[in-house]
Amino acid sequence: MNLAKKYNIDYLKYENINSKNFIEKIKTYSCDLFVSMSFNQIFRDEIINLTPLRIINCHAGKLPFYRGRNILNWVLINDEKEFGITVHYVDEGIDTGDIILQRSYQILDKDNYKTLLERAYKGCADTLYDAIIMFKEGYVKAKKQIEIHPIGFYCSQRKVGDEILNWNQTSREIFNFVRAICNPAPIARTFLNGIEMKINKVEIIENAPNYKCIIGAILSKEKDGTFLVKTQDSFLKVIDFEYNGKIKVGDRFEVK
Repeated sequence: MNLAKKYNIDYLKYENINSKNFIEKIKTYSCDLFVSMSFNQIFRDEIINLTPLRIINCHAGKLPFYRGRNILNWVLINDEKEFGITVHYVDEGIDTGDIILQRSYQILDKDNYKTLLERAYKGCADTLYDAIIMFKEGYVKAKKQIEIHPIGFYCSQRKVGDEILNWNQTSREIFNFVRAICNPAPIARTFLNGIEMKINKVEIIENAPNYKCIIGAILSKEKDGTFLVKTQDSFLKVIDFEYNGKIKVGDRFEVK
């Protein structure tokens, strides 16, 4: 809104962009193309076909996979080695329109939600700009998503409660979960001695053996406050956390 004021661009806010009032208003601009980015309403047929070049959307997911919400969280939880940014036509489905432009970005173990978010901010802007230039220069050639995969898949929106950490997973799964919702996301939560702990970062232990023991038990504690926790298969180190209680070797986290 502030940028719109700065550059003297009309800023419109409507609860229903498919309403008659909104459609009559935007008709007055005689636009060739509508552009959507991180929008939370579904476009209906009338507004989709209102402009000669229709509506395009920029989605931080590698369609036809990772349709839906909170994609950068889900790609990390799923241990993906890359994430995609896609510009596609809008239809009445959810992220199902034909693909105009798609790019992939590598995910390394050092990455987390924050680093992916920073990369996506720039990647979405660059990809969306390049797609608009394609329209301007008249060489748009869209690809149907079914040509990539006949089904694809959707991701649901993450809600309050989804941040609770389940220790009954492998070290790799917990590592991915924690980095997927680290700051500025909600941060993984767990409970020790009835007190909530926020865990912002854990570390995989190289060559840690796979063995049976009490899952969620604190195995050792270092002078710097970091500690090891038993997981489903091995153990990992908790290195960035918030906790207003005492931590002792032998304590056990609550396990789902």
